[in-house]
Order: sequence, then C-alpha cells, then structure tokens
Amino acid sequence: MGKSREYLPKTLEIMKVSLITTVLNEENSIKSFIDSVLSQTRLPDELVIVDGGSTDGTVSSIKYLVSSIKQINVRIIVKRGNRSVGRNTAIKSSTGDIIAVSDVGCILDNNWLKNLVLPFKDKSTDVVAGYYKGRGTTVFQKCVVPYALVMFDKVNPSSFLPATRSMAFRKSIWKKAGNFNEKLSHNEDYVFAKMLKKIDAHIFFEKSAVVYWIPRRNIAEFYTMNRRFAYGDAEAGIYRSKALFIIARYMLGILFLVFILLTRHYSLFTILYFLLFFYLLWSILKNYKYVKHPKAFLYLPLLQITSDIAVISGMTIGFLRRLMGK
Repeated sequence: MGKSREYLPKTLEIMKVSLITTVLNEENSIKSFIDSVLSQTRLPDELVIVDGGSTDGTVSSIKYLVSSIKQINVRIIVKRGNRSVGRNTAIKSSTGDIIAVSDVGCILDNNWLKNLVLPFKDKSTDVVAGYYKGRGTTVFQKCVVPYALVMFDKVNPSSFLPATRSMAFRKSIWKKAGNFNEKLSHNEDYVFAKMLKKIDAHIFFEKSAVVYWIPRRNIAEFYTMNRRFAYGDAEAGIYRSKALFIIARYMLGILFLVFILLTRHYSLFTILYFLLFFYLLWSILKNYKYVKHPKAFLYLPLLQITSDIAVISGMTIGFLRRLMGK
C-alpha cells in the first residue's frame, strides 16, 4: 500500500488501465487477491469487480476491504450471470483504454501489471498474454500444476494463447472480437482467444507478467476442475486433439477387453497389464521433473487416471447437451 508509480513511457502514462475481475462465492480468497493488487509497482487506475450472485459474504467482504483504499478507484457491480456476462459488464463499465484481467484465486506478482502493460508502448500491440505459475504448498498441489497449466518449458511464444488468469487488451480489440461469448459458462476465454487469432489481433507474449495460481487441494476438486474444462470445450464445440486421443485410447482398451472376454483368450490380459503399467509409468516420467518428490510416484498416476475420467465424462455430457440444444 502507498506505493509510488514507477516511471513508464509517456504513451503509457497517459493510457488509463482498468483491472477487471469477476467473483462468485470468493469470500475466503478475495483478500489475498486485493492485497496483491495493492502491492503492484504499477497500480491500475481503477479496479472493477463484478459479482455474479454470491450467496456467501463475498460482496460485504469486498466492501470492507476496499473502504479504506485511496490509491485507486474501486467499483463493485452485482450482475447475475456467468463469467462472460461478468467480464463484459466490467469492461463496459470501465474507463480504461487498456483492460487488464485476472481471476480471484490467483495472486499477482508485484511487477505483474507493470510488465503486462509495457508492450502496449508499441501501438501495434492489441493483446498481451501474461504467464502463470502454480503455487502449491503440498506435494499433491505441486503434482496438480502440470495437469492444469502450460509449463514454461513447453511454452511456444508464437502460439501461446492468452488466458484470463493473466492478460491485457485494448478495449477496441475486445469490441472487434465480439466480446466474451455470454452463452458460454466455461472456457470462454479460450473461445475469445481463438477469435482474437481469427481477426489477426497482434498478440504479444510477456513471460515476466506472472500471476500465481493456487492448485486444487484434493482429488475431488481436481476431478471437478477437469470435468468442467472438458464440458466447457464440448459446450463451445471445441474438440481438442488431446481430449480425442484420450477418448480413443480408452475405447480401444475397452474393445480389446471385450474381445478377450468373448474369445476367452485370457492370456491376452498380459498385454493389457503391460499397457496399463507403461501408461502409468509414462504419467510419472512426463511430470516428475516438476515435482521431484517420492509421493509423486503415487499422485501422478492417480491424477492421470482421474483427469482421463473427467475429460471423458465432461466431453460426453457436454456433447450430448449441445446435440440436444440445451
């Protein structure tokens, strides 16, 4: 609190930056988010928070937390609806030329906003895609991170798509892209990012604009997260090759199992055992380097199978609901 603004190029000094976020029942996480906003070396000119209809004490907590803030203008808007509705409402209500976006549940690095808006000194930059890192305190949470985030050694700056955990864009390009699709309750930022690509928006990847994401704490939360992501893809008519390979993998396994049972060639079970063994071994080998703890030998295979089941169930339900027009 009370931080002075660092020097910025004149083109950025006169450019107003609005930070927006949406909340829904975030009473327990809103304080850490607001604290990280106030700790920015480059403060936003305003913070716009849209509540989607919380039933806990989120709104009253926000009002209490921001009541003494003098450094920036803070506005709280209650608007029932999904995250797309909330984001579009926040952007329409904002006064900034540049819209910065993050999610409550994330902690902003102190230099996040400063680094995020700096590329806009180039007038051709339409969008800045920031990065995100997992901040897990338990081994389980550290194992969750590579299943939920794009790890840095796998980032391709030329194809990296911005996500609402860490991104900024000119308000004009948001209008040109057609806003966030308010029919979508999940993965709307992926659809928005694909639309930005479609209209040839100039997207700049800024690796130093980092937010810290808090991973899911248990297997039930992890399953729900992955099922929601998969459902959201199917809801939007997005069928990623990775998800299709997972479905195909299990379908072939089931067909092979049925073949064994029908033909009574039980000796073929050995092949299934070996396939399962190497699959679980692969789940460890691909992600152990990010965890480096003995417990990962248990958690990583468990997360792989759980993720697979969540993807299959989420994609199936989402596809059927889309097929039925619901």
